Amino acid sequence: MFLGGMMHQAARAIGALVIAGSVMGASGVAGQELRITQQVSGLETPWALAILPNGDVLVTERDGRLLRVREGTSHEVAGAPQVVDAGQGGLLDITLARDFDRSRTIFLTYAKALEGGAGTALAAAELSQDGARLENLRDLFTMSRGSAAGQHFGSRVVEARDGTLFVTVGERGDRPAAQDLGQHNGSVVRVNRDGTVPADNPFVGRDDVLPEIWSYGHRNPQGAALDLEGNLWVSEHGARGGDEVNAVRKGANYGWPVISYGRHYSGAKIGEGTAKEGMEQPAFYWDPSIAPSGLLVYSGKMFPDWRGDIFIGSLKFNYIARLQGDPLAEVAQISTPATARVRDIIEAPDGAIWFISVGNGAVYRISND
Repeated sequence: MFLGGMMHQAARAIGALVIAGSVMGASGVAGQELRITQQVSGLETPWALAILPNGDVLVTERDGRLLRVREGTSHEVAGAPQVVDAGQGGLLDITLARDFDRSRTIFLTYAKALEGGAGTALAAAELSQDGARLENLRDLFTMSRGSAAGQHFGSRVVEARDGTLFVTVGERGDRPAAQDLGQHNGSVVRVNRDGTVPADNPFVGRDDVLPEIWSYGHRNPQGAALDLEGNLWVSEHGARGGDEVNAVRKGANYGWPVISYGRHYSGAKIGEGTAKEGMEQPAFYWDPSIAPSGLLVYSGKMFPDWRGDIFIGSLKFNYIARLQGDPLAEVAQISTPATARVRDIIEAPDGAIWFISVGNGAVYRISND
């Protein structure tokens, strides 16, 4: 579902799908029925989730706790990395390795203490057979410098089809750094599963560029996923307006802070305008901002009509956006009391859609059963 000639339009709501009350038996698409059920509750600032092959759920909480939930009961998993729990930093994303059944490997992103403050890091570990602890925890990537700023860590980790790992890194509130290829701020980085740099990364061999960088000019990408053809997509926060959905290309510059469809929080103009030669246009953008976090490209397994659609959570307006088409457009919203500050959204093995509501401290499942 790699879409060419993307639309850069300011739009927020185009036909809302509203599921109210208990959300039982709500109308879906093409006659399908949607059911939203709470799976986990009592969470403190949850950030990301992953579903284990045995049905247990792993949930990160930003303060540094990794939880394993079985049949509604939570147990803390020992051995999580030591995080800097400050501002937007802490224990952030979690992703299972595609070969988890064999390797038991998981990937975590987190705010790590560095000289000068904190920065985004990627770690790997093996989950013990009983699910009680992490073993062999090691860092695979750490951004080049720390900062005392509390914002814009990113961060998501996505395993590409070739086994390499994409990690989104925010610009840490240092806007010009997103255009500085000598820093990791405001970039998508790509590393091997052992933390080495892939030989085909776009800037390998250049002394003036950090070799992990895959793309740059990002502000704060907090959603990332592969589409059905294996291409990487990210959603990222703008300032006052200008939240973006981007199809990420090797070596591309996504423009922040030189171009943007938003404005500074003060109301001042950002950079040079909305377009510049050599800088990518977003596939889609929102104005006003929705504060997008979490991104899923759906397989169509449980809801065939949604095959290839992009789902993105809104932290600000408390809904899940559904986008489709070429040019890309927001075509519907899932809005219910369950969708209070949606932080993460994933697809389960059975095709159900699971999401985190920070506002409710809970995890929910969208299904047709």
